[in-house]
Amino acid sequence: MKETDIKQFVRENYAKIAAQGSSCCCSSGSNCCGSGSARDISRGIGYSDDEMDSVPEGANLGLGCGNPVALASLKEGETVIDLGSGAGFDSFLAAAKVGTSGRVIGVDMTPEMLARARENAENGGYTNIEFRLGEIENLPVADNTADVIISNCVINLAPDKRRVFREAYRVLKPGGCIMVSDIVLKETLPEAVLNSVAAYAGCIAGAVEMEEYFDAIESAGFRELRVLDEASFALESVEQDPDTVSLFNNLELTKQEARAVMASIRSIKASASKPA
Repeated sequence: MKETDIKQFVRENYAKIAAQGSSCCCSSGSNCCGSGSARDISRGIGYSDDEMDSVPEGANLGLGCGNPVALASLKEGETVIDLGSGAGFDSFLAAAKVGTSGRVIGVDMTPEMLARARENAENGGYTNIEFRLGEIENLPVADNTADVIISNCVINLAPDKRRVFREAYRVLKPGGCIMVSDIVLKETLPEAVLNSVAAYAGCIAGAVEMEEYFDAIESAGFRELRVLDEASFALESVEQDPDTVSLFNNLELTKQEARAVMASIRSIKASASKPA
């Protein structure tokens, strides 16, 4: 698949989500997606009811595969960059933690998501947050800007993950840290899945093996890499998800092949720091 085709498909897919307010980030049927409500999905991946109640209505679309803000230990006055900010859910949570003396910059490549996030910020009366149009491989942010970078199930969608982490390193201040929730693999996926744009937008085909993902982080210059959590998905719940069944049927995967794909997928939470 060409990088331009991947980005265009992903952009169009998330534009539809922004317009429809869908609670599904993808077609994988994992606990980062599925057919449940946005609130149920978010609760299942680590968000509290208080957090969900604190953001503007329409900010939580049920996207993601973890709660990176909970990992970040954000402090008053810090500057935070949210990679792939979507409708702004994590950005708004971060804005509350850094306070009016701090700042949050959300970056997203989908204009429809950006418009929704800005509307949510206006409706919520936020004065310490801004949303910028841009790709996470080419951040529209100056060097040494952020104290903390967060990202939630987005880097796996970027064709050039090494460039993403190099950009993250560039915009972080010395001593800053990155906190990510993302999807990685234990084993390489079948060709049918790797060549599917639907599986790519569905958080599957774009994921790389865990060792390659961590090497991309460390090769960018980050140190003190820590895996804070790793989880697999319940095969029974995956096989009952209609989006997953449809995707694998379209790819003509046998039940055994589909199970092997899902068994390979891991949701991780990791952190790393830029040397002071």
